[in-house]
Amino acid sequence: MIRRRSTPWIHQWSRPLIGAIAALGMLNTGYLTYEKLTGSAPICTAGEQVKGCVDVLSSPWGTVFNQPLALFGLLAYTSMLLLAVVPIVLISKDNDSKKSSQNKSTRQLENLSWWLLWIGAIAMTVFSGYLMYVLAFKLQAVCWYCIASAVFALSMLTLTVLGREWEDIGQVLFIGLIVVVVTLIGTLGIYSGIDTSKNENIDTIASSEQRINFSPKEEPNPNFGWKITTKSGESEIALAQHLVKIGAKEYVAYWCPHCHEQKLLFGKEAYEIINDNNVTVECAADSPKGKPELCRAAKIQGFPSWIINGKIYSGVQNLSDLARLSGYTGPQNFKYFR
Repeated sequence: MIRRRSTPWIHQWSRPLIGAIAALGMLNTGYLTYEKLTGSAPICTAGEQVKGCVDVLSSPWGTVFNQPLALFGLLAYTSMLLLAVVPIVLISKDNDSKKSSQNKSTRQLENLSWWLLWIGAIAMTVFSGYLMYVLAFKLQAVCWYCIASAVFALSMLTLTVLGREWEDIGQVLFIGLIVVVVTLIGTLGIYSGIDTSKNENIDTIASSEQRINFSPKEEPNPNFGWKITTKSGESEIALAQHLVKIGAKEYVAYWCPHCHEQKLLFGKEAYEIINDNNVTVECAADSPKGKPELCRAAKIQGFPSWIINGKIYSGVQNLSDLARLSGYTGPQNFKYFR
């Protein structure tokens, strides 16, 4: 009697495990995307002398094509979840069907989905590896969400390798090498425009304890929120004048702590220029200055939000980012950093 070889447990459970890890990745990146788009600060613990998640997400590496990097991560994890789970559902349905042609097409789809899982897992792992390099050597920060995402990507890659019996190992390695090269070239191309000297300037500002982090201890005034306690320098004032000149708009709510953080980044003198020249639009209906109809017309989803050259940028923006987005070329020795 011929004994039938049993299927290894890893082959049976690889797809559900990849799907579960992808779901965790979706929760991780979905939360960061929501926080970034609404201008909130993610919950993150780091030492007092160590830069954390807010610094990482606000850095030039935290944005791709003017969109939060976490949004692209969310799309990638969603794709991996579908590739892992959908074939399971289709195979389960086909087991109850007697149509051999339908079963054959499903098997072909399953095989294709494995190759796509292999390509996706490699690309995500390589990209995460680059971000870990940036985290350690460029930003010198601790971001547990970023580290978790890198672990998820590596775990999915491991399960993809071990999760089935690959017939042509040479072909697998060859395609894997191509994906690695293409991903590296694409990643370096995306971030090629980053000026590392700005990052060094950020490190200098952070080390001189000029980082802004506002936690309200009293109720805001409907007329102006909270008092601005920081003082502006030459660069802050010049940037404010530039934003007035190009017709930039900032949409705020007086009760929003992140809106006040944006004010603190500018300082009192610079923000008076912004406020006096109608750059700011108050969105709170219960404020004497409130113009919620303008905020609805502009399709504002969170506070603060900037509209610069017709594009919306949600969340608190470091002044170096505002300078880049607005085409400001004046002095940029900004005093404060979030």
